[in-house]
Amino acid sequence: MECIFCKILSGDTPANIIYKDEKVIAFDDIFPKSPVHKLIIPKKHIATLNDVTEYDSDLISHMLFVAKTLAAKYEIAESGYRIVINCNPDGGQVVYHLHLHLMGGKTLNCKAH
Repeated sequence: MECIFCKILSGDTPANIIYKDEKVIAFDDIFPKSPVHKLIIPKKHIATLNDVTEYDSDLISHMLFVAKTLAAKYEIAESGYRIVINCNPDGGQVVYHLHLHLMGGKTLNCKAH
């Protein structure tokens, strides 16, 4: 069964797409945790960060570049933002299609201390 992000890529499931190019798309998170909460996904299906290979390094770099670009577009670059990739159940991954969360627009607390 296709994942929800593959269905968004194919157009079978709607999403508010805010960016698209030959490698990735970005759209609004439907359960935002901050005023700006965007998801950036590769068009290539990669289930988890553990499944990334050395051949995907350009794609991962591109995802980060798109995040930086969107941070500027949504005016959170100067105040600050967070980029998160969850991996597997204990890491909080819910959809098994690699995705990057871009979050900002408020002070984000860090509970990792």
